[in-house]
Amino acid sequence: MVKYKDYYEVLGVSRNATDKEIKAAYRKLARQYHPDTNQNKKEAEEKFKEIAEAYEVLKDAEKRRRYDKLGANWKAGADFTPPPGFGGFTFDFSNFGEMGQNSPFSDFFEMLFGQTFGTGQNTQGGTNNVYGFGQSASQRQKASDHEAVIELSIEEIFKGSTKNIHITSPGSRSKTLEVKIPPGVRSGSKVRVPGEGAPGLTGGKSGDLYLIVKVKPHHLFHIEGDNLVSELTISPAQAVLGGEVTVKTLDGSVCINIPPLSQSGRLLRLRERGLPKLKQTTRGDHLVKLKIIIPTNISQEEKAHYQSLLDLEKQSKKAKASTAN
Repeated sequence: MVKYKDYYEVLGVSRNATDKEIKAAYRKLARQYHPDTNQNKKEAEEKFKEIAEAYEVLKDAEKRRRYDKLGANWKAGADFTPPPGFGGFTFDFSNFGEMGQNSPFSDFFEMLFGQTFGTGQNTQGGTNNVYGFGQSASQRQKASDHEAVIELSIEEIFKGSTKNIHITSPGSRSKTLEVKIPPGVRSGSKVRVPGEGAPGLTGGKSGDLYLIVKVKPHHLFHIEGDNLVSELTISPAQAVLGGEVTVKTLDGSVCINIPPLSQSGRLLRLRERGLPKLKQTTRGDHLVKLKIIIPTNISQEEKAHYQSLLDLEKQSKKAKASTAN
């Protein structure tokens, strides 16, 4: 039996948590358990996957609603049997990217939502039927297109990628398709796979499969149009004096110059370091947002320098006040 997973407990939030609280909890835990920043990478990766899975459900209003149907009184570790309506015709997407050949989601997630990367939908007639099941006999006479959600990392939409998609349908053999994702796609973009939709009962040509792109959250960047935005923390001294620092971009680490007297929230632009524009040769920009961090622990020598600076500021204010009078 598949074990029930309490996604609220995984993120450490209550069942009535707001979207903002859920997002904040996810970001905090994702930073804490990201494999790149932990010595025990295997353990951190498992925890990171669990956190990402919980966020995948709770950030999405429809998935959260379906998950909450299980009831607020379930306890972690209880056996789980999917309720009626959660099964049906499924796609099994084998992700050969960052997570390796195994699904990044648990059996519980896949049983609850029917497939690894989202619920497939019939695109005809505005219905929400899962891959043709629940349709009327007249609807099933004709071939129809279907949709499924595929999640990609920012690196994958930057470079483009090739995905192996395993398709399984009732009464037919499963097969694996190699689908090329072009660089520059965005959340909501549709990648057409011709002839892989549902055939009509009378035979003939099948409809098409449309993969709807969803971009996974990234620990460094977020997307604004064609631009990438990242945050750079600097000290008060760096903000006042400026200087050269290294920042990470999709092209690797680059050196940038912080202008003297920079304020927190200032944006520094790295031109054409953002995402490629679909079917174009140009790229968006990479925007670096400065954030001034006040130290929480300083030495006696540093404290003395800050005190001298404060005394100078007081003297300067007095001198300006005297001049004004």
